[in-house]
Amino acid sequence: MLKPILRPGKEESMSNLKHFTNGIIKENPTFVLVLGTCPVLAITTTGFNGFGMGMATAMVLVLSNIFISILKNYIPDKVRIAVFITIIATCVSVVELVMKAFTPDLYKALGIFIPLIVVNCLVLGRAEAFAQKKGVFASALDGLGMGIGFTISLTLISIVREILGNGSFFTIPIIPAGAHPMLLFILPPGAFLTFGLLFAVMNALKRKFKI
Repeated sequence: MLKPILRPGKEESMSNLKHFTNGIIKENPTFVLVLGTCPVLAITTTGFNGFGMGMATAMVLVLSNIFISILKNYIPDKVRIAVFITIIATCVSVVELVMKAFTPDLYKALGIFIPLIVVNCLVLGRAEAFAQKKGVFASALDGLGMGIGFTISLTLISIVREILGNGSFFTIPIIPAGAHPMLLFILPPGAFLTFGLLFAVMNALKRKFKI
């Protein structure tokens, strides 16, 4: 007798879990959807930069998804994109001010790429594809999952580039004295090369484990 009563709650929990995990693995923004590649290629020269940019984007994703989901029934369809961009820009401004106040060094390192989150196709894409159609909690989980997936991707690319190109790990030197790092990897061509190699590795792992 209890099964019909408990099943909806269980199904809802599984659905929420799927919303969260999709962005981390199955629909990873960088290695699967290939969204938001501008910061992926531009600022991933150190682990701190990649992690910081990923976290900033994640915060914007969560905030914008929540507000768009709350306001979706009040936004006219003809102007929804303009409204979405306005909401995203507001969230970016909040995140930018927080970073400027509490992490000034990271704020300076990321520079123009923080305000450019406004035009990141990942953020607008999740607003259009998910937040405007789903509830607040599901939208928040989607933004958090996508943000974590994006952060992991940026951090992974940054670590590879920093180790090979600078001989350090999160600014800590790790190569033996006298060894020379491959500077190519901290230059723009190295960004494309690292992204391509990791993209291939991720695709191979997905096929092997049937993810």
